[in-house]
Amino acid sequence: MTVVTVPSSVALSARDRLIFPLDVDSLTEARRHVALLRDEVGVFKVGLELFTSVGPDAVRLVHDAGAKCFLDLKLHDIGETVARSVATAAAMGVRLLTVHAANGSRALARAAAAAAGTETTLLAVTVLTSLEDADIAELGLAGPTELAVVRLARLAVSAGVPGLVCSPQECGRLRAALGTSAPGHGPLLVVPGVRPAGAALNDQKRVATPGEAIRGGADYLVVGRPIRDAADPRAAARAIVAEIAAALGEP
Repeated sequence: MTVVTVPSSVALSARDRLIFPLDVDSLTEARRHVALLRDEVGVFKVGLELFTSVGPDAVRLVHDAGAKCFLDLKLHDIGETVARSVATAAAMGVRLLTVHAANGSRALARAAAAAAGTETTLLAVTVLTSLEDADIAELGLAGPTELAVVRLARLAVSAGVPGLVCSPQECGRLRAALGTSAPGHGPLLVVPGVRPAGAALNDQKRVATPGEAIRGGADYLVVGRPIRDAADPRAAARAIVAEIAAALGEP
């Protein structure tokens, strides 16, 4: 197995661990969310919707606000294309960047090499949190979902990828399977599908509350609609940070 240098999450504060996705299609809307939440969340995520609309300007917007950027493009292509795309994203200074574990070990190894020596941490997406066992079977993949996640995670870590994206329900299994038992040890785990108690699930299938996800072994939590759609988004974000702090045992 390749030796992976893993960025430590031990020193991260509860606020640092909260990622807010800028799931909008214009810089005007993205700027409004960043201005509103820059003091409440640690990282802003730029995904396909915003990036295909305005491109690298979205990353610059986040950086100009003095915030960290997670570029969530889930790169999936031949090795050369993925590696060049990773190098370009790393040159923009993004803190986190996603590729699909399904790229295969050779392409993942090239992607990891392209990110090496930069401030960009590569994350391999295992199985999307919108999928469940029936979807895995429909795709012709060996399941159940949790075993597919572990299989893809092992492949990515063996190829040198230092982080993973998984649902909160798989954190504990991944920590155990990869020889670790707590955040800050082993692969960095970035977890979407996080919903505060009582929040609507929307299109997410494999979910947990912020406290459950952190206690299960997550390093970062991605929380969008429960913050964005709240009557007071700042208060909603602060409540989630407080729940993360309590799960970490912070005062």
